[in-house]
Amino acid sequence: MGFLDFFKKPKKGTYQTWQELGEYNAFFSRFGANLYESDIVRACVRPLADFTAKAEARCSDHALEQILNNRPNMYMNGRDFLYKIRVRLELQNTVFIYIQRDDRLKVTGLYPVPCDSFEALEYNGKLFIQFHFATGRQQLTLPWEDLAVLRKDYNRSDIAGDRNAAILDALELINTSNQGIENAIKSTANLRGILRSTKSMLAPEDTKKQRDQFVEDYLSLENEGGIASLDATQEFTPIKMEPVVASFEQMKEFRESVYRYFGVNDDIIMGNMDSGKIEAFYELRIEPFLVELSRELTSKIYSGRAQSFGNWIVYEANKLQFVSLDKKISLFKEVVLYGGMTINEWRLGCNMAPLEGGDIPIMRKDAAQVDASAQEEENNEE
Repeated sequence: MGFLDFFKKPKKGTYQTWQELGEYNAFFSRFGANLYESDIVRACVRPLADFTAKAEARCSDHALEQILNNRPNMYMNGRDFLYKIRVRLELQNTVFIYIQRDDRLKVTGLYPVPCDSFEALEYNGKLFIQFHFATGRQQLTLPWEDLAVLRKDYNRSDIAGDRNAAILDALELINTSNQGIENAIKSTANLRGILRSTKSMLAPEDTKKQRDQFVEDYLSLENEGGIASLDATQEFTPIKMEPVVASFEQMKEFRESVYRYFGVNDDIIMGNMDSGKIEAFYELRIEPFLVELSRELTSKIYSGRAQSFGNWIVYEANKLQFVSLDKKISLFKEVVLYGGMTINEWRLGCNMAPLEGGDIPIMRKDAAQVDASAQEEENNEE
């Protein structure tokens, strides 16, 4: 059973192209899949997806919370779900998540739509998205109200984020530089030059025979000594090859350009961040995504009336997960022991199981409320 087998076929009818404000083209071609073939792009996207996948869903509906965290669909667990939509968002700047419901409109699954391209259509005054897949033989049309949509670089279109065209020049420069280095190694790996014979007026076939014999004797892999000997009738003049390649500083600037585009750096990619840098990275690159996902799923899964009854979905990552062990111990001494958080809240951030009774705040005996000492003096006077 494939992905498309889970969806009902759209009703028959005539679809019209959806007209956006400003007459923006409502057909969006695939853009970004080839970016993932770049090792630099993949290195940039991986930490964004890894950190995002640490988040957990909190929901007013416990059953839905279990679906989101454990098995959003038959293909993915909760971590895979977050990882996949973050990767697709970074590469394509637009992610569609199909919300599957049963006959009672209860959510039974969420599927990131792995489309190759998509088109906005209108039918009976309502917006539909028609998805096209890589095989080119299948299409899927889904109503807008059943789709949660995440967008990055949201600017020109009402439906989709802008394309990643801004980074293509930098990636092309990196690719060209890598090919230049490869070609330079190949071009200088062998002895090159001009073989001249002192014999006068050799026939063309004799000249070719001398050249081929020289190549066979001295330029083949079997010539391990690296030394060539010539008789008095031959003279070899080497040609010095000096290919022009990008300098280290230029290559570094090309990489930094890609890093800046995705909002990462070498420390993030290599995992060399201290707690301060991790917290800054979380607030800048992870938390905004989780806020967007939380609000989009809440608004699409729950109607306005349902939201008014206190229904909500929130994705959050415990910031203690990004804190060093020394900082966690310090938090226990300074916060937990003075009632700022419970033992189990602290243990959750340390990836430890809760303790019985650990949800009750504790207080060190050497601490008291601000007015406690004055109250004690009054009691002693009495």
